[in-house]
Amino acid sequence: MEDLFKKITAHCKEYGFIYPSSEIYDGLSAVYDYGPNGINLKNNLREYWWKSMVQMRRNIVGIDAAIFMHPRTWKASGHVDAFNDPLVDNRDSRKRYRADQLVEDFISKLEAKVEKEVEKARARFGESFDEILYRQTNPRVLETQQKIDATAQRLTKSLAQNDMAALGQLLTDCEIADPESGSRNWTEVRQFNLMFHTQLGNIAGEEGKLYLRPETAQGIFVNFLNVAKTSRQKIPFGIAQIGKAFRNEIVARQFIFRMREFEQMEMQFFVRPGEEMEWYDYWKSKRMSWHQALGTDPRKLRFHDHENLAHYANAAVDIQFDFPFGFRELEGIHSRTDFDLKNHQELSGKRLQYFDPESNENYVPYVVETSIGCDRMFLAMLSQGYCEEAVPDAEGEASSRVVLKLHPRLAPVQCAVLPLLKNKPELVERAQRIFDDLKLAFHCQFDDKDAIGRRYRRQDAIGTPYCITVDFDTLAEGTATIRDRDSLEQVHIPEQGLCRWIEDKISWRPLLEKADA
Repeated sequence: MEDLFKKITAHCKEYGFIYPSSEIYDGLSAVYDYGPNGINLKNNLREYWWKSMVQMRRNIVGIDAAIFMHPRTWKASGHVDAFNDPLVDNRDSRKRYRADQLVEDFISKLEAKVEKEVEKARARFGESFDEILYRQTNPRVLETQQKIDATAQRLTKSLAQNDMAALGQLLTDCEIADPESGSRNWTEVRQFNLMFHTQLGNIAGEEGKLYLRPETAQGIFVNFLNVAKTSRQKIPFGIAQIGKAFRNEIVARQFIFRMREFEQMEMQFFVRPGEEMEWYDYWKSKRMSWHQALGTDPRKLRFHDHENLAHYANAAVDIQFDFPFGFRELEGIHSRTDFDLKNHQELSGKRLQYFDPESNENYVPYVVETSIGCDRMFLAMLSQGYCEEAVPDAEGEASSRVVLKLHPRLAPVQCAVLPLLKNKPELVERAQRIFDDLKLAFHCQFDDKDAIGRRYRRQDAIGTPYCITVDFDTLAEGTATIRDRDSLEQVHIPEQGLCRWIEDKISWRPLLEKADA
């Protein structure tokens, strides 16, 4: 899996998905730039989220709030006082880590050990295997599971009580070593605030301090009344936003999974107090359907409940994806109670209450949040789609290929027009005419360099679902050959029907219908 991750990282740069930022100056740690194919894929992911979240729903509207906000915003939200990560250094390697993540990785290894035991037993007993009974009775599995539970409980308790000494003792008791050097020579665990700050204009000192927002949600909360009034929405209703956020991560690693500048797709859903858990369950189901609509293997997605709740939440769950480095958070669903609106109301002195015409009362709404990292979703799609496979009935270089099996609607290039031969002007001219027509409707690419087989491989590598070959049949009969990326099947379609044929294949409608099921 580590080898797969390295291949995906290299593939991103080679095929114009992601570049290291400022690379000519040796780069900047954990900051990346999206290339020509990367930005197309990212835009399609944004559009899929926006369409399913805003376009498909009468009671959700969108905004685009500024990155800079009044500093008291972050005092009210709790970020100034509580937005910290537990930091620990290894004295021998001089590497810095998040102590809680070291423990979580330790737990993940124990969980993998249990799964390995279960799979061995499944292979040994075949159809008669009872997994539940095996987990409840096998001594090795029970012993490991008890260790997992005990470690998780200690981690949760130390974080909830902000007990850094207890967290440091947990590292020692679990004999957790530096992942790179193997050293267990740790410093004391200490807290580290993650917010970047800058100065406002020519005002120096604390008076002029501004923060780069660490999340997009607060821009929604401070605009709650503005949106409610101008959009004439009635509770329950939601406000959605896509935007940049910034966190001074202690350890920014695993490529674009954890960056210091990243993009969030968030929706805050405002509900009556007491109804939040009903909507919390609703959005858990809807968000999982959204992911599975893309054809993601259900075994690669799972819910993971939070044991250590954030200061604003009374319930929280992650949708985790099985990345090449293991199951990690892809999306968070949180019941935020009325914490944010109440705190902003108190600190600003402005009433942030909603008058409910049905109950004839004023109240501060409760909030259910869905928050997904756009960059993490990008990485999940690459991890799921990257494939190395043999090509049937092919020889030499053509006998294998690297292909990105992305959902056709998300692919950075949706169709490519390829004249069979570059040295035949009549083929190139006809292909150019077809390209000029299709580019009005799709992300389309024209390619006449190299042999047709190599051009197919280039399109496979960036995930293009349909390649249109313009050959001599096109000149004689007015038909073009369309090659399917996944099945490699080829069909002949009349030139005038190409746009309609592709449109049917990559329409948003079936994807949105499935996501909303």
